[in-house]
Amino acid sequence: MQSSVSGPSPRRLPRGRHALSRAEVERVHRDRLCAAMAEAMAEKGYVGTSVEDVLKRARVSRQSFYGLFSSKLDCFMAAFGKASELLSRRLEVAVGTSEGGQGDPAARFESVVTAYLEALASEPGYARLFLVEVYAAGPEAIRRRSEIQRALAEALAGLMGVTGAEGEFACQVVVGAVSSMVTPAIAAGDMEALRAIGPPIIEHVRLLLRSGALDAG
Repeated sequence: MQSSVSGPSPRRLPRGRHALSRAEVERVHRDRLCAAMAEAMAEKGYVGTSVEDVLKRARVSRQSFYGLFSSKLDCFMAAFGKASELLSRRLEVAVGTSEGGQGDPAARFESVVTAYLEALASEPGYARLFLVEVYAAGPEAIRRRSEIQRALAEALAGLMGVTGAEGEFACQVVVGAVSSMVTPAIAAGDMEALRAIGPPIIEHVRLLLRSGALDAG
């Protein structure tokens, strides 16, 4: 299992005196703590992770932590929000590219699902937090996860030009199925298995489009 968050680490504050504002210092600390939470989740899971684990990875003081968050769960929810933002940015780029290319619904879906899988693969810590550990964090985290999944289904329907209640429900099913299929690969830290999910999902959605199950107008 991969135990680190990929990509560049959030910036550290310069040693000694500096000209950063309090708000900037807090932002840097928040980013570092969210990244450390995701890293700890990948290694120990939500239940096994302590605030101390997060502090050691972030190299942030306990006082600074509790100046920003009231608890481990509070920090987790901030990291969950960060994971959602990272995913949204990647999908927005894919959507913009697809719409600019005037592709058919199947091509647009392929572009977006490929971007989704690559986003998860490039951020294994945040991906595990977002898809696996969220269920250990309690009802509020699960509610947030469900809201995001509904929003993804709505966005998919809009992207593919799906109309009608049956088509919209089919989009919900597709999003739910994709989430269910990627979660074991994320839990195992197997990025090859994660990427391998893409082609059969794309082909199945093509079949749904041809059958009319996804009523793309």
